Amino acid sequence: MTSEPTASPVTPAAEEPLPANRFLDRELSWLAFNQRVLELAQDDDLPVIERAKFLAIFASNLDEFFMVRVAGLKRRIATGIAVRAASGYTAREVLENISQRAFDMQRQQADLFGNVVMPGLEAEGIKLLRWDQLTPSEKAGIELFFDAKVFPVLTPLAVDPSHPFPYISGLSMNLAVVVRNPVTGTELFARVKVPPLLPRFVEVGPARFVPLEDVIAAHLHTLFPGMEIQQTHAFRVTRNEDVEVEEDDAENLLQALERELMRRRFGPPVRLEVEESIDPHVLELLMSELGVNELEVFRLPGPLDLTGLWTLISLDRDDLKQKKFVAKTSRQLSEVESSTAPDVLAVMRERDVLLHHPYDSFSTSVQLFLEQAARDLQVLAIKQTLYRTSGDSPVVDALIDAAQEGKQVLALVEIKARFDEQNNIEWARKLEEAGVHVVYGLVGLKTHSKLSMVVRDDGDQLRRYCHIGTGNYHPKTARLYEDLGLLTCDPAVGEDVSNLFNVLSGYSMNTTYERFLVAPHSVRTGLVERIEREVEHLQAGLPAGIKFKCNSIVDEGIIDALYRASRAGVPIDIWVRGICAVRPGVEGLSENIRVISILGRFLEHSRAYCFTNGGNRETWIGSADLMHRNLDRRVETLIRLVDPEEVADIDALFAFAFDPETSAWDLHPDGTWIRRQFDTDGRRLRDYQESLIEIKRKRGFAP
Repeated sequence: MTSEPTASPVTPAAEEPLPANRFLDRELSWLAFNQRVLELAQDDDLPVIERAKFLAIFASNLDEFFMVRVAGLKRRIATGIAVRAASGYTAREVLENISQRAFDMQRQQADLFGNVVMPGLEAEGIKLLRWDQLTPSEKAGIELFFDAKVFPVLTPLAVDPSHPFPYISGLSMNLAVVVRNPVTGTELFARVKVPPLLPRFVEVGPARFVPLEDVIAAHLHTLFPGMEIQQTHAFRVTRNEDVEVEEDDAENLLQALERELMRRRFGPPVRLEVEESIDPHVLELLMSELGVNELEVFRLPGPLDLTGLWTLISLDRDDLKQKKFVAKTSRQLSEVESSTAPDVLAVMRERDVLLHHPYDSFSTSVQLFLEQAARDLQVLAIKQTLYRTSGDSPVVDALIDAAQEGKQVLALVEIKARFDEQNNIEWARKLEEAGVHVVYGLVGLKTHSKLSMVVRDDGDQLRRYCHIGTGNYHPKTARLYEDLGLLTCDPAVGEDVSNLFNVLSGYSMNTTYERFLVAPHSVRTGLVERIEREVEHLQAGLPAGIKFKCNSIVDEGIIDALYRASRAGVPIDIWVRGICAVRPGVEGLSENIRVISILGRFLEHSRAYCFTNGGNRETWIGSADLMHRNLDRRVETLIRLVDPEEVADIDALFAFAFDPETSAWDLHPDGTWIRRQFDTDGRRLRDYQESLIEIKRKRGFAP
């Protein structure tokens, strides 16, 4: 392990104005994050199906980026309210940079798929073929599939004076078809939508697949009988599908526009993907009808839409996947003598439990906590926030069971969770029908806090059992997302949770908490105060240092406070998964700041904010990232850990992540991320997550 950088105060520089070019651009930083995902697919140490999975994740990420971020940029430009970004770029400059970089990245993805991953799959007996590569018997077999499963749901749509150009739904795969009337010699255009509910890659034989659009293209004569098929080209449109504004800039001006957009059924196109072999005249027609320009056209090698590679994950080829990981029950919960599942509430009465998912099982900790509370006759009430979960979730079932048992159950449902709006509305109604009190939080603020509270009559007192986490109460994603959580009966925490729920469900104006920082009132100010306190400790000759772990850091106020602390000599380590607007390692500004990123089989999702605090370490975990929306427009919660062992556990995770022997990406001053995989002798560095899996198998918490 490495020791922390030595703090050395440099006070004069701290008074100088901060340079104007001190922020990296958030949109380009996001693209750099997805570039890191693509680099995982390039890792020849990974099994080939895992590499295909990262290609699919890359594609899915980019789709969402265009639907939300690019759409937002275009909307602000179109309405004339775009302002210069903190990075110094105009919105148009950002959009042009995005277009070029995103295209280059999609070409890299296509090349990696065609030249590396696909041959790697073929070497293992898995073949992704085009139609002309199928055997005659396979073509005959797929014809039966087409007639029975595909043809009945296809609807060819002609385009002519009496048939307007059809609406092209977002992310759908389509075929642009040019047919010729043999009688008149007239060429006509039609569009055929590839059915989204059918398999993206059709299995034509054992581990042999062909794209569905190829199958349809080979059978177009059945859709256009009597016509001659002249041309067929696959294309795909990405539309603006965001339903909220996430930007601070011009927030008030956008409100009226946003209400109008919410009434619209369809968003405008923001990207058109076409196969690079497309006929120029067909492309010109698509561009004209869809209203896209050259910057928005992505000419790519086929097949388009590699999100379909998720099909391979279901193959029974464990030899081509990472070794399965099965989470174990938390050591602190499993140490209690029991012949069955641990009694979570009993353990909580004895001590706090710090959880680290997915290494610690969610089902035998948080989920079990709620299930046992629902059955416990001494439990009087349960209060729960729900941001993203599933309708068939055992968490939802536990709340329903508790309500049906006569307990008072409150569920605070965030129905505005992006892309989960409809699902959340549906299971919110399910909760209401079962007798759960469902509320939707505060007007103008999303509730992103991860809180659960159980009130139990323990005989001598009413005790509040609480869980505060960094991740959603979603059992499925809890197996894939790395998160932290605290189970505690601390009365101070119980009081904080009660007060916050009263704010969210009633008319309380409380903003004072003992162990909580709560956005939008105190997370930003609380963190800035603690950053500035580290400078004071350093100047007083006391130990000082800052360690942050988050998904994204773009808030200028927080970053400027970190820059000032760095100038004063405070060592700062930032561990970020996604967007980072901090420019580290700049002389006279941020030479005391190190930034790393770690990606792998799990999505690093936890947030932790640690301060050396003169030797009396202060550590916070919770739901808040360092973005404008989290600090200003969401209800977010950070909780301070008070147990020295818990604080040491978080410190150990940072030490392990920043150790030179651990593989990671390092952020450089110019915004480039350089992957550190091998030591100077060419030996592969240890994988952070795989190493933790081994440690957790031995029931430890941290390295």
